[in-house]
Amino acid sequence: MQAIWTQLSDTMFLDIPLTRWVLTATIILATVIARTFVLAAFQRLSQTLAARTKTKLDDVLLTAAERPVGLLVYVLGILLAVHILNPPAEVFPLVSIADSAGRIISILVTIWFLWRLLEGLSAYFTARAQETESAMDDQLVPFIGKTLKIFLVLTGLLVLAQNMGYSISGLLASLGIGGIAIAMAAKDTIANVFGSIMILVDRPFTVGDWVKTSEFEGVVEEIGFRSTKIRTFERTLVNVPNSSLANMVIDNIDARNERRIKMRIGLTYDTTPAQMDAALQGIEAIISNHPGVDQSYKLVKFDEFADSSLSIFLYYFSSSKVWAEYLQVRQEVNLEIMHLLESLQLEFAFPTQTVHIEQEKTQ
Repeated sequence: MQAIWTQLSDTMFLDIPLTRWVLTATIILATVIARTFVLAAFQRLSQTLAARTKTKLDDVLLTAAERPVGLLVYVLGILLAVHILNPPAEVFPLVSIADSAGRIISILVTIWFLWRLLEGLSAYFTARAQETESAMDDQLVPFIGKTLKIFLVLTGLLVLAQNMGYSISGLLASLGIGGIAIAMAAKDTIANVFGSIMILVDRPFTVGDWVKTSEFEGVVEEIGFRSTKIRTFERTLVNVPNSSLANMVIDNIDARNERRIKMRIGLTYDTTPAQMDAALQGIEAIISNHPGVDQSYKLVKFDEFADSSLSIFLYYFSSSKVWAEYLQVRQEVNLEIMHLLESLQLEFAFPTQTVHIEQEKTQ
């Protein structure tokens, strides 16, 4: 065995002893096997921690680290193999190239791990936020998640630039010199970011609310960094800059706890006072007895002698703010009023004109 090893050491291939080639191949094979064991160990550790702990944060951490660690095992194994191989620098500077590539790949793997960790934490806290009654945390968690991801990418780019030989101090100095120009160019973006912060703090609406402004009306689908997406009732999608939205007068339709019903009923002028009194009492009884009508405030009044009718004014609220349920209440009340007026032999009035024609007397 010693003789074989000595012979391999004396035999050269590309100016490298065969013993180094053998060790390099062995390390690469061991690296592939080691990665399999490391991933299996992560899975067992995840199952053990999940059984012992109530929180899922440890599961999020291990899930985020599993694939990056597997890649990192490959990087370390290849670096070790390159150092063992150690070809002559004057022939091919493989070691220096591998060291530089290893640092860059390690930074990218770290950024990848932190990105996966942020995604896992965002999903975890989003699920927790949905369990609370407050709607603010439902919007705040995605907002913070996006902010941290942007900060992570910017920091990662600076670290990569530093490791690739670029001067970070010079870059920061140039950013300082061009800061005014950048601020002027990004003033709309900055205004939109502050607008989104004001929307999250003031909470004039939340995701899922029906909102109405002088320019559009629809349901809020997403509150983003730069803009808010609103789905109109024509099923189009409107992207409104948050800076503009923060300065708009917004009518939050879903903020109400009930829906108003306001209408008039016109009866013909041949209606007698007794019939009008019976109609008023009957309509008020219909509204009072309907389970879908809010009983805190309601009006049924004969308020006007109109041009073509005797006008009855109705003003009440449905108990539900849901559009379909509100329409159902309104329909049922209207049908009962029609049956009532039919039983009283009263007729609905419609615009009419009476023309009197006078004939001149002939002499």
